[in-house]
Amino acid sequence: TEAVFSWHRHLHLSKTLDQSNTTQVEYSLLEGKSSNCCSATDTTNQENLLRLEDSTKLVGVQVILILAYSTIILFGVIGNSLVIYVIYKFKYLRTVTNFFIVNLAVADLLVNMLCLPFTLVYTLYGEWKFGRVLCFMLPCAQGTAVHVSTITLNIIALDRHRSIVYHMETKMSKDMCTVVIAMTWTVSILLASPLAIFREYGTFDLSPDKSIQVCAEKWPGSSMNGTIYSISMLLVQYGLPLVINSVAYIRIWNKLKNHMAHGGRNDRHQHRKKTTKMLLTVVVVFAVSWLPFHAFQLAVDINSTVLYMKDFKLLFTVFHIVAMCSTFVNPILYGWMNNNYRSAFLSVYRSFNLRSRSSKGRDTQKKEDKVCSDCKLTNV
Repeated sequence: TEAVFSWHRHLHLSKTLDQSNTTQVEYSLLEGKSSNCCSATDTTNQENLLRLEDSTKLVGVQVILILAYSTIILFGVIGNSLVIYVIYKFKYLRTVTNFFIVNLAVADLLVNMLCLPFTLVYTLYGEWKFGRVLCFMLPCAQGTAVHVSTITLNIIALDRHRSIVYHMETKMSKDMCTVVIAMTWTVSILLASPLAIFREYGTFDLSPDKSIQVCAEKWPGSSMNGTIYSISMLLVQYGLPLVINSVAYIRIWNKLKNHMAHGGRNDRHQHRKKTTKMLLTVVVVFAVSWLPFHAFQLAVDINSTVLYMKDFKLLFTVFHIVAMCSTFVNPILYGWMNNNYRSAFLSVYRSFNLRSRSSKGRDTQKKEDKVCSDCKLTNV
């Protein structure tokens, strides 16, 4: 998401990089702490003080952060890749809803690969380490992936609402599904494009022999433009999707409940109810996991004094980790709450196990043959 490196914006690093008289203040904010002294003569002492007070510089905290991010990346990549694979492999899973779930898995996979490793490195080093090109490309790609994820959740909810609440039996065609997915990516890229356009890469000189690389948003005119964009994206990424999903699934659930109450307990409606329950749980997980992160960002946008909180950077990172958990939870929910996915996952697992055993069996047989051959040679 564009929020991954948003402390650049929140920490007012979008100012022109040649404002050397504010370097010490900017650096102290980058480290997540306030500075009571802007004097260049006290740079070393201030820097040491900031590093001591910043919990993300403690070895124990860094180890925990590395383990947390690595775990999310591992489970996210394996889980979402498995979802994509089973839908590709098993024909009975190739439905329109599942194609949208593939799109969601691709977006979550990109979030895992584009957000987590770079955010971890940035947190540990406290500066941009990836060069000019990635400075412009990466935040936009991150924002695109998150937008795709939230828009896809909305599309799934609205598609089910159309078919269940309004009894529209004509399913969306696969061609139309492809067009909708393409439009999703196009809209997401447009929404995230300001993160690549209004950006600046440069160096802050902290002292004659010390400098840091910074990748920051640089908005034309007032810095208020950045705040407006931030709040707008918060509404587009979280507020609006949550409202749409909530209304759609509440109406779907009421419709299914009323039908069941009137004796409509057939297999089709039972299956619809189970699928709806699974998808509703996915939305709830999305809402709960992203809530602390977005609430924290909103607090910063509304009240800039939040920047001066002790361990601002650590809090930001913890909330980011909680938000990123949603990227690997979805495949677990599919396997737990949906019989078709569970059967497909188990089938892949058994197939992998069988191949592994078969491979070991062949290796063992080769070793036994070699031993027997050696025995024959010895006997001769």
